[in-house]
Amino acid sequence: MEPLVALVAGFLAARLAGLAGVEALDGWHPALLVGLALMFLLTGFAHFYPKLRHDLIGMVPPALPRPDLLVTATGILELVGAVGLLIPVTAPWAAAGLILLMIAMFPANVSATRRRVAQGDPLGPRTALQMLFIAAAAITLV
Repeated sequence: MEPLVALVAGFLAARLAGLAGVEALDGWHPALLVGLALMFLLTGFAHFYPKLRHDLIGMVPPALPRPDLLVTATGILELVGAVGLLIPVTAPWAAAGLILLMIAMFPANVSATRRRVAQGDPLGPRTALQMLFIAAAAITLV
């Protein structure tokens, strides 16, 4: 739920800043990029926070090698993608890359749910949130 809060709060704060006169944030598109960037900063840093890192490693499907390395790599990609969203020339590439990353990481959500480990929340709400995040990133490509 925290990533959703970060996305919405970041979007609303950026949109309000745009309405208050910050020209770079004047519009729904740049505000959405800020919301997405905040969300991916939150989720990216979670890959390195000890308790959350342990949970994320536990979510990796057992068939995949080096879950610790995969969690590190995906965390770095999320952080780099978040920064990329804030640079106009790289924003579309960052959004596309993050969409692919979210799709690639989704099997970990399924695995965690089936194995009832770590953050193994019910798959329905987890899938709906993932679709919302992918849609938000996809909208920025328009």
